[in-house]
Amino acid sequence: MRTNRTNSERTQLKVSSEVDTWLARRSSKAADWTAAELVEAKRGTRVSVVIPARDEEATVGDIIRTIRRDLVEEHQLVDEILVVDSRSQDATARVAMEAGASVVAQDSVMPELGGLAGKGEALWKGVAATTGDIVVFVDGDLYDFTSEYVTGLLGPLLTDPSVAYVKGFYHRPLVGVASTEADGGGRVTELVARPMLNMYWPELAGFVQPLAGEYAGRREVLEAIPFVANYGVEVGHLIDLLELHGLDALAQVDLGRRVHRHQTTQALGRMSGQIMLTMFDRLERYGRLVSATPPATLLAQFQRGEGDNGVEREMVLTDLTCAQRPPLTSVRPPAELKETA
Repeated sequence: MRTNRTNSERTQLKVSSEVDTWLARRSSKAADWTAAELVEAKRGTRVSVVIPARDEEATVGDIIRTIRRDLVEEHQLVDEILVVDSRSQDATARVAMEAGASVVAQDSVMPELGGLAGKGEALWKGVAATTGDIVVFVDGDLYDFTSEYVTGLLGPLLTDPSVAYVKGFYHRPLVGVASTEADGGGRVTELVARPMLNMYWPELAGFVQPLAGEYAGRREVLEAIPFVANYGVEVGHLIDLLELHGLDALAQVDLGRRVHRHQTTQALGRMSGQIMLTMFDRLERYGRLVSATPPATLLAQFQRGEGDNGVEREMVLTDLTCAQRPPLTSVRPPAELKETA
């Protein structure tokens, strides 16, 4: 019996098959490589680890000490550890320096360009201020960090020259007052990023954690893409790299378990808005969806306030404008980037 399928159905089947093939080919586990094996595979490749940190004095020191002990001293795998201090109000910079990292203030890197607020800005400045052929990004708020986070992300890049960018994924428990939900973390991923990616970039449906803060890429690849200054940076990376290099240049690695500081529901709302604006920007940029009216950038939220007549709701407005940094190669020539990093 012959089944007549629409063009849309045939396209969906093709994409689904492509994602299945990619999952089998480009998914791995951190335990697939040892640090000693990667040192052997390194062969002169320079590796930088960039840690963006804002008020992370409680966790950033242990992360740095673990990398130094395991991957700088015991195994000469990492050449550079840089903490980008993102306008911290606590002792993040001092703790990081005492633990053995180089530290730069976010706004001190390329000050002639001015400063933007946000995580993506810190990441972009981190690429500009380092020299590694491969750059590994690790969030500064992890409580259970192990050096396998770094070796896992480096594995595909050091052993397969066709891989350009590697994303981490993990179990993310959501710790509540009464109980812990084993995979309850990543609420913005499940409620916002994953549904929209499946709608408009179904090729990326195989990424377990598209918003993960642990990933790595080749310098020439990272310098050639824009960085959204806020929390849209990670999903922007995936979309841009898919469009520029294709799905097979991307990979993902299971890093085990990730425990970190959870955001409030309202903070997650602001994060979701930034991610949605980034995706709308990319939809228009790549001609996948053209909107007659651009989305508004003001987010109205309500918080409790004490008024004359008791408790009342106070409206708070946040501008979620999707500011972004251009590719580094468009700001300074590659030779100058390497000399001044």
